[in-house]
Amino acid sequence: MPSEVSPLNILRCAFPGIRQEEAQEMVSVGRVREYPAGTILCREGAVEETFYIILDGDVEVTKEMTNLEQKLMKHLEAGDFFGEMALIHNAPRAATVATVGPVSVLEIRKPDFTKLLERSTTVSLAMVREVSQRLKRNDAMAIEELRLKARELAEAYQQLAEMDYARREFLTTIAHELRTPLTAASGFVQVARMGMLQGDALQAALDTVANNLQSIITLTNDILFLQEMDLILPGFQVIDLGTVVTAAVDQQRARADRSQVGLKLNIAPNLPRLSAEPKSLERAIMAILDNAIKFSPDGGDVLVDVGRGDGQVWIRVRDQGVGIPPEAMPRIFDRFFRLDEVKGHLFRGAGLGLSIARQVIEQHQGKIEVESTLGDGSTFTVWLPVKQ
Repeated sequence: MPSEVSPLNILRCAFPGIRQEEAQEMVSVGRVREYPAGTILCREGAVEETFYIILDGDVEVTKEMTNLEQKLMKHLEAGDFFGEMALIHNAPRAATVATVGPVSVLEIRKPDFTKLLERSTTVSLAMVREVSQRLKRNDAMAIEELRLKARELAEAYQQLAEMDYARREFLTTIAHELRTPLTAASGFVQVARMGMLQGDALQAALDTVANNLQSIITLTNDILFLQEMDLILPGFQVIDLGTVVTAAVDQQRARADRSQVGLKLNIAPNLPRLSAEPKSLERAIMAILDNAIKFSPDGGDVLVDVGRGDGQVWIRVRDQGVGIPPEAMPRIFDRFFRLDEVKGHLFRGAGLGLSIARQVIEQHQGKIEVESTLGDGSTFTVWLPVKQ
């Protein structure tokens, strides 16, 4: 212990009101010990009988939380004391105390301290006063900790409730998304089997059946794709981004034509080649395009631009549709979240497309951003890193 540290002065600071001779008596019944960094002086849950007064150095007090992590409660330094409850009753330690660096402490064991209190009323009163104040502070910390835990439990319960609600909504949505095309396809098949359709009417009915079956296949593939992505890391290869984006746009042209939406593609020259999984990346771009087309019920154009900058390549999809309500913006990439109605327009969907897009982009160490003005369209931008 450094020579300038006086146990008597430390004691009189820790317990104001005791006299010099009483401080000397406390020193005489204890022993000064030095510990290196990382030494555990008190262990949570252990029943011990030693009281500590820090003479030099500092310690940290930690407590085990419900998730088995150690939470730092506070730091103690010269003049602070701990382990006082060991002098009052045989209760387990409420926290773990470990040295941060080299530490000098005055240790007083319970039998010696009991004899000291019997001899000195002043020391007893000083101890009772300081210990009472310490307990009051600890109680305040415990109350705040309980409040924090209550908030965490409330948030966890809210998340569970939201997940359960999303699950039920998803099942209901899937049931409707399957029942509607199945019912329509079945109805047209029954009418065709009865011989009630001929020529162009029969061909139109078959086209309707085919479109409805394709909707069912697409929905099923989306669900299976999400499951596969959770379990399988895709195989990456060197790709040409322009080729992948062009394929995605071509896949959506028929859908855009049916919705009277124009698809316009602009790809910057000399784009760097990327390391990516082409099929999943194409699927992500298709999901963004599908979203842009769906939320353009009054037609208009969807503009797709591909460029590079700042060590990244980007894909920007801009539509002239209904836009996204501000309150929905934080959740549009959540799995199973969907918008049923925007500005009087009703929309179908299972809420999987944009969540698929985000998951794929994140697997490619990229990010996806969105800007939208209600009634004036949306812009989705995908950023992908260029790796040599």
